[in-house]
Amino acid sequence: MEDYKKNRRFLKSSIWQEAGHHVSDQRKGLEEPAKEKPLVDTTEFIELTKPQYFKIGNKPLKEVIQNRKSHRNFSTTPLSIEELSFLLWSTQGLRKDGDTRFRTVPSAGARHPFETYLYIREVEGLSEGFYRYLPLEHKLAFLFERTDTPLRIVDACFGQTFISNAAATFIWTAIPYRSEWRYHATSYKVIALDAGHLCQNLYLACEAINAGTCAIAAYNQDKMDMLLDVDGEEEFVIYLAPVGKLSTD
Repeated sequence: MEDYKKNRRFLKSSIWQEAGHHVSDQRKGLEEPAKEKPLVDTTEFIELTKPQYFKIGNKPLKEVIQNRKSHRNFSTTPLSIEELSFLLWSTQGLRKDGDTRFRTVPSAGARHPFETYLYIREVEGLSEGFYRYLPLEHKLAFLFERTDTPLRIVDACFGQTFISNAAATFIWTAIPYRSEWRYHATSYKVIALDAGHLCQNLYLACEAINAGTCAIAAYNQDKMDMLLDVDGEEEFVIYLAPVGKLSTD
């Protein structure tokens, strides 16, 4: 059998049968991992538009699904704070205030093993730089700025130059232990499935506000991890998607 075919077992339901040989940390009674990565006290926070005040995203669902596609050409129009808030809430936000279990996307066991980072280039009222979304508070946290970010992202994504024209680039990291704590080895299957749910919601939310995105899974792992200053083991980049407004011409 070809070596690559051996990895197919992670896609099969039989991996759940294999999991019976393992005892998860949850079953051992170990403490549940945090649902959100902590921040330092000096972090600068940005308030986002709350979901109950959204005045956008009201296109019919059928129209949104029918028109959904990948976009690599973006206009120069910046995103508004309300538009960014809508996209963030649509991909990782809470369905009810204070209910940290259930969000706007499905996740196996409601583990939600992702963190959402953003490289902001053109969003009204925000400085260029890196941010992280805090879904439990529905806020943005400013992290840092890098003057050479567009070049570094394009380089890390094997020369996909359209990324540098995006108003904002969503960069999702995985914190595997959030899922491993409950599912042990089966967590790798469900984390991959969950990433698909996450990005599909971004596609639909973009379509609903006349914006576009294009999911990217082809990137240099080490370069993207270094760009976000994550350790590459307990947290690492798993997916990214540049977002921009579409031309109305």
